Amino acid sequence: MVDGGSRDDSPVIAAASGATVVRSPPGRGAQLNTGLQLSRGDLIWMLHADAIPSAEACAWVSRFRSIGWGRFDVTFDDAGLDMRVVAALMNGRSRTTGICTGDQGIFAHRRLLERIGGIPEQPLMEDIELSRRLSHLCAPTCPRLGVRTSARRWRQQGWFSTVVSMWGLRLRYWSGTSSDTLAREYYGRRG
Repeated sequence: MVDGGSRDDSPVIAAASGATVVRSPPGRGAQLNTGLQLSRGDLIWMLHADAIPSAEACAWVSRFRSIGWGRFDVTFDDAGLDMRVVAALMNGRSRTTGICTGDQGIFAHRRLLERIGGIPEQPLMEDIELSRRLSHLCAPTCPRLGVRTSARRWRQQGWFSTVVSMWGLRLRYWSGTSSDTLAREYYGRRG
């Protein structure tokens, strides 16, 4: 587990569960790169702290031998119809565009990550940028197996507002707004 300065007990809980906990500068890109540099395996699986992969996804990724990359289908810990629709749209968009999000549990072979210079060290949109760079090398593998994540943000902000906010951030990023600017706005808005 790579901790970027959390203010909860997650590092203690992770260590008590047997995980190796390392510190990193804050920011998802920096944390992911720290994990990449300290890892030893050929396949790197990047999971958010609130992600719980299904047993099937764990078994599948343990057998993945390709020099490729991909992600799993996101599901939410809220089985409401609205969250099932959001998940289906996220997974469909990702299959169509090849752009994957961190909530989907991105995995990649170390050689591919080395070819693109590692994981983009940016505070936001690192998953989008990572997907964009990896897509130039090969298409993602998208098994129809789940990684369950928290619907907390979606519930707090409303699913429609969250979708609009995320798409707005992506459009601005693709239009040239820096990830630093977007991160200041995003994290400032979240409190």
